[in-house]
Amino acid sequence: VQLQASGGGLVQPGGSLRLSCATSGFTSDDYAIGWFRQAPGKEREGVSCISSSDGSTHYADSVKGRFTMSRDNAKNTVYLQMNSLKPEDTAVYYCAADPWVVVGLSPDEYDYWGQGTQVTVSS
Repeated sequence: VQLQASGGGLVQPGGSLRLSCATSGFTSDDYAIGWFRQAPGKEREGVSCISSSDGSTHYADSVKGRFTMSRDNAKNTVYLQMNSLKPEDTAVYYCAADPWVVVGLSPDEYDYWGQGTQVTVSS
């Protein structure tokens, strides 16, 4: 199982970024896949996830209405579209997967992780 996140960068407040998570070695429909982030000095937190049971998406309250998670099975890629970015969204963003999670935003539930991609929101 491999995951590789990309697409981070520097963006001004109010701007947008799209993160990508390329997956391989597993059937993504059978796994919950989540996006997580970790800001300096803070614990890693869940941002969004796609359910392994029905493909529904779920979001942390802090990003609802601004972030959208989607999946392209043909490309084995999961996306996180981030709009209306705020300085507090600055963090290293990670994607993760687990076959035993149905829906979950707790990092402790996920066994497989990709490397992070830095997102910095600053003027």
